[in-house]
Formats: sequence, C-alpha cells, structure tokens
Amino acid sequence: MPEVLTNPWRGSGFGPADVLPLADAADVAQLLTSCPRHAETPLHDVTDLAARVGASRVWVKDERGRMGLGSFKALGAAHAIAREAVATGSEDLQMALMGRTYVAASAGNHGLSVAAGARVFGARAVIVLAETVPEAFAERLRDRGAEVLRAGIDYEASMMAAEQSAAEKGWTLLSDSSWESYTGLPLRVMEGYLQLAAEAVAQMPEPPTHILLQAGVGGLAAAVAAHARKVWGDGPQIIVVEPAYAPALMESIRAGRLVTANGPVSAMGRLDCKTPSMIALAGLSRDADAFVAITEEEADAGVAVLADLGLATTPSGGAGLAALIAGLGLGPDARVLTILSEGTEDG
Repeated sequence: MPEVLTNPWRGSGFGPADVLPLADAADVAQLLTSCPRHAETPLHDVTDLAARVGASRVWVKDERGRMGLGSFKALGAAHAIAREAVATGSEDLQMALMGRTYVAASAGNHGLSVAAGARVFGARAVIVLAETVPEAFAERLRDRGAEVLRAGIDYEASMMAAEQSAAEKGWTLLSDSSWESYTGLPLRVMEGYLQLAAEAVAQMPEPPTHILLQAGVGGLAAAVAAHARKVWGDGPQIIVVEPAYAPALMESIRAGRLVTANGPVSAMGRLDCKTPSMIALAGLSRDADAFVAITEEEADAGVAVLADLGLATTPSGGAGLAALIAGLGLGPDARVLTILSEGTEDG
C-alpha cells in the first residue's frame, strides 16, 4: 500500500501568499477559441476499474490526444507563449514573436509544448535535455522545429543549463517550475492547465468525492486543485501522487517549507523532479488533503492494469491511477476523478 501523508496545512497553506495558482479558466478558454487544433478531450467512466478498486465511480480525464501533442502539457507552455504573442498587439500573430528565443529544460512533453508554441508565433525554441533522455525524443523535438542541446545527467542539471543559457544569450527562459525570482511565465503555464480542469467539471454528471493528481514539480496538480476548490469547495478530497524516489512535495509538506528531495532515478521520468515549483507548493499546501508516494513496482503494476482496460500510458501518465489500483481504501461510495496525463512513448 502506498505511503500516505495527511496535509496539516490544509486550508491555510504556507509560502508566498501573493503568488498562488490561478483558478479561473475563462481566459484560457477564450484564447483557445482561435486555436485550430483545440478540441475537448474525453472523460471516461471506467466501470471495470471502479469494480476492481471497490469504488462507486472512477472517471478518467484522457489527455493522450490533446492538440496532437499526446499530453496535457500542450495546454501549458504553448498557452504562455500565445499570451505573449497576443500582448504584442501584432496584426500578424504568426510573426508576432519573430526574433525571440525561448529556452526550456524538458524531461518530455513540456519541450514539445514550447516547440509547438514557438513555431506558431514565429519564435525560436531551444530545448535542453539531460543525457539520459532518449534520442528518439530529441528527434520528435527537432521535427517540431526546436533545436536540442544536451546538458547534465538529470533533469535538475538540464534546468540549470537552460537558466544559464537564458542569462548569457538573452533568451527567454520558459520553465514549468517556479522559484522566488521567477514566477511570471510559470504562472501562465499553469493557467493553461485550467482548461482540462474546466472541461472535466463540465463533463462530470456529479461532483467527485476524491481527486487523484500525479505531480512532478506540481504545476498540473496545483492548477486542477485550485479550480476544483473554486467550483466544489471543500467537498472533494484532493490527493497528490508522487514517485517514492522523488517525493518533493510530500517532503516539503512534512517540513513546512520548500525542500529538495533525495532519491534514485525513477521510471516515472516526467514526475522525477526533486525540487517542487514554489507556486505549486504554495497552492497545494492550501488545497490538497493528502500526499501519496508510490513505488516503482506499484507504478508498473498500475500501468499494466490500465493497458488491459484500453488506457495505455506511461508510469508517469498513469501514476494517479496506479495509486488507486495499489489500494488507498477510499470506500465503496467513492466517486473518483483521475487524469491520464499522457500517451505511451511510441504513441
């Protein structure tokens, strides 16, 4: 059974009160009306899974087809870039950001979103990958028009390299994480994720009793949690799921401050982030009820079950569902909302 930590800060939170996750999705929806690839993703009512875990209902918000990029990340960096393009006032948005270079570290889908957004609005994208990221993913980025740089043996090292490149070359750093001196663009990245939360709210026939949200630096989880609290108040129990090898949010909640976790490399690569986003941590310390750490074996077992149910994904994409499958004891009346955040590596 996964390790569970009840959040003692629920309702009050800690961290900077002046920079918290946004909760209103209206501006995101308005911006997406001009995007030809935008379409609502499905919400599945998975009765076989509900029966397996002993719950009343299990709903799965399926982000595998989001804008042709294969994950929820399509809503993040591309949304932040689109906002900057619109802010220029240019009549030709396709050339609005000509001359700009966005640089980002990525362990996967964030880089694709940066590349896609930059290409649409005339900017250049440079994506920094750790040496451990497969070359096949680097080729996917190049196919989207991005330049790829290699730096360091892990995600944290590639983040440092991206930040250094931005400072030295005058490029715009576009991270999906945030820290004390860097909040503006990450807040807009997180704002984009509100679209999937708003869609799920509209698609659900009744409110959930529990919401399971996987987290790396925490941007998706914090955005969805903020919107859920805005719509449903204190009703749902919000549970954040991380790899046991990278429990950055859990350890920060335990310490009452932002800390960096230690651990080996996790197969949940997109969630293998040892330092949380400052904005996300502030929001989740207020909004989340509990934090769960799942093992590599629990993630693998969960993904196998999901594949059998026609919900093929990666250990990162199915981590929230894997925690449910591993056994959280939510009870027979539980109505659970989960997110399938990405497709398979070859999908």
